[in-house]
Amino acid sequence: MKRLGLLLVILILAAGLWWGLTRNNGLRQIAFLGYVEGETLYIGPNEGERLAQLFVAAGSVVKPGDRLFNMSTTLLDRSRAEAVARIGQLEAQVQNLQAAINRPQQIAVLQAALERAEAALTLSRNDYDRQRKLFATGDIPKSTLDRAEMALRRDEASVKEARRQVEAARIPGRTQEIEAAQASLNQAHAQLQAIDIRIGRQNVVAPAGGVVQDVFFRPGEVVNAGQPVVALLPPENRKVRFYVPEPRLAGVRLGARARVQCDGCPGDLYGRISFVASRQEYTPPVIFSDVERAKLVFKVEARLEGKARELPLGMPVSVTPLAEAAEAGK
Repeated sequence: MKRLGLLLVILILAAGLWWGLTRNNGLRQIAFLGYVEGETLYIGPNEGERLAQLFVAAGSVVKPGDRLFNMSTTLLDRSRAEAVARIGQLEAQVQNLQAAINRPQQIAVLQAALERAEAALTLSRNDYDRQRKLFATGDIPKSTLDRAEMALRRDEASVKEARRQVEAARIPGRTQEIEAAQASLNQAHAQLQAIDIRIGRQNVVAPAGGVVQDVFFRPGEVVNAGQPVVALLPPENRKVRFYVPEPRLAGVRLGARARVQCDGCPGDLYGRISFVASRQEYTPPVIFSDVERAKLVFKVEARLEGKARELPLGMPVSVTPLAEAAEAGK
């Protein structure tokens, strides 16, 4: 009888232990299957040209601002040279329109011509007065007096012309012409700045730090505008994607931390849930489970943190939201 009682107690304890283990295991089945993926930056040139230099290779670690590659700038360099020449031409034109007092030698030449014309006028005026007196006394014919008068009128006109040339040389160009020339000069400077910006953009640098995932072109090859040359993956762009059945969705919250586990990985890998789908979908084939594949689930993404950012892309993982992990530990 005692043996029967002892056997009954053992069976009860064994049943209790089995139930407890089964209950705990059921609570611990909260890890969701997923995989690591990344939002890769595909970096290419702004303008199509020939790839001149490549400074990175697949696997290179770069910091923000590090040089990735250079594109040829042969055509842009020629355009810049033309813009510089045009600026020089327009600057000379503006200076010429504004330069009344900036041309003393030219004005001096015109002033000397005026003085010479005035001297010739004085001489012809004196000669005319003398010929008129001689004509009045009958000592010369009328034709001689006419020639003296014609010379006087000619020299008077020469003096007027020379004086106007001096005055014109001292007058700046018209305001409208100066403003138009200055506007053309400003436009040429803006075009030069635009060309310099285009040349600078052909020297492509890393917009963020990260690991170069792939290089698609080699120096000497022609790359179209926007066509990627380098694929760059910043650490903060690594995430895990997993799928949660509808009954478990209440335990997944945006902003909550989640434990990430994989074969041979450290135990202290974490992420933070950044996306929960608003619609359910079928489990994708990449989640290798015949049971889960037939169920409707919600897609969830978690941004990796700390050492978890070193996980390779495509690595299968299991993700456990920390709120459910705490419930399983009770």
